Amino acid sequence: MNTVKIDRKNCRMVAHRGCSGLERENTNAAFVAAANRSYYGIETDIHATLDGEYILYHDDHTGRICIDNMEVEKTTFATLRSLLLTDKDGTKGRSDLRMPTLEEYIGICKKYEKIAVLELKNAFTREQIYEICEKIEALDYMEGVIFISFKHDNLVLLREKYPTQAAQFLTKEYTENLIDRLKAYNLDLDIHYPALTEENIKALHDAGIVVNCWTVDDPAVAEQLVAWGVDYITSNILE
Repeated sequence: MNTVKIDRKNCRMVAHRGCSGLERENTNAAFVAAANRSYYGIETDIHATLDGEYILYHDDHTGRICIDNMEVEKTTFATLRSLLLTDKDGTKGRSDLRMPTLEEYIGICKKYEKIAVLELKNAFTREQIYEICEKIEALDYMEGVIFISFKHDNLVLLREKYPTQAAQFLTKEYTENLIDRLKAYNLDLDIHYPALTEENIKALHDAGIVVNCWTVDDPAVAEQLVAWGVDYITSNILE
């Protein structure tokens, strides 16, 4: 098993949920697998737990890859950390497949000099966003983080205290007012790749907006996006 290499030219590749094509998504194993390859960045998702801690996991519920089904944000940190995740074949047994902490993830990105692409998964309070940032600042790695979120308000709150922090708005659609919405808060873009065309990539670049796209696993599609000039491609398996 290995990643699929493409002619990425100057495009920067981001490992979606770590190198999730090879290892169980959003685990330290997936992060290290990505870190040991040529990826520019490693993407993951962060939730707040019931008791005010933070855990890295994609879904709102744990059932898909834990078997044990709990609502992440209504469960304590210690309970979530105690869960073994299934391996790629659906079986449990590897003691290293657990939900990572923010500190573990940032530590891996920092050690291997990878950009941490951190998705604020659901609606966070101002205090929670700033606490996450303070934890990253304590590890001296804010310059190595790009925040992303589907929740526009999360990024607006981030901007109140961190006006120049790298941040990308996540969206599925390219809309008429998208560029104005991004420019209003100095945001870049992370968009579902089918919404992109050569023309709208040019329009975004003309407005000074960096373009990331998700989740591209077809080499031919990725190389077309590279030819159109996207800045980042987020992928489970392409490198």
